[in-house]
Amino acid sequence: MDAGDGQHGSMLLIAGLTLAALVTAVLSAMAGMGGGMILIGLLYAVGLAPALALPLHAGVQLTSNGSRAMAYAPYIRWRALGLFLVGAVPVPFLVAPWVASANPDVLRLIMAVFIALGIWPVWARYLRLHGRAGLLVAGLIAGVMGPLVGGVGVLVAPFFLRDDWRKNNIIATMAVGQMCAHAVKIVAFSINGFNVFARLDLLVPMALAAIAGTLIGRRLGGVLSERVFRIVFRSILLALVAKLAWDGLAGLGVI
Repeated sequence: MDAGDGQHGSMLLIAGLTLAALVTAVLSAMAGMGGGMILIGLLYAVGLAPALALPLHAGVQLTSNGSRAMAYAPYIRWRALGLFLVGAVPVPFLVAPWVASANPDVLRLIMAVFIALGIWPVWARYLRLHGRAGLLVAGLIAGVMGPLVGGVGVLVAPFFLRDDWRKNNIIATMAVGQMCAHAVKIVAFSINGFNVFARLDLLVPMALAAIAGTLIGRRLGGVLSERVFRIVFRSILLALVAKLAWDGLAGLGVI
């Protein structure tokens, strides 16, 4: 491959991932979750190594969740947020060193499993945790799995589904919680040699696209019915599960 082909491929990668950041931010702004999980799956699916994909995803999602938190600021439930952060803040510092030395193919398989869990999160009902206990568990899940799989919104969302909260309360509170979790991950990754600024050519356009996607999704919140959204969302995630599982098993020599 000559220099021209390499540059062309790089431009296509930047354009494709920027579009992905835009679309996933629109989905997250409309539903309050899901976009981050799709985005990290795509970063792995295009072949980015964990040392690049995870901090890049954290930087983009910090911007995406930050802009979503601002858009829904009046609806944030601060007391509940504090309970979530008890687990979400300290745990990534314990998990990040393991990620730095993990086998990328093992991480792809782990991600495939947890994305599959996120498609139909009925498993959370069997934990029978609600209120304060549920938010503490959600924070621990975010702290442990965030550095491993990047997007955990779908995994923690069941613990935020409270009868006394409106949809906007859920979107706003989860956005701030995930924003803080991504900020902590960036610090933990940096300590362990992951550099969120390693590819500014990807980070900057993707972060700007995430902000634009939030604004678009906020306006389109009532356009797409919940039923149609769930069908589209689950179809995308199923495709990602199949791709990540195949790549992980192939990389380990299983298939």
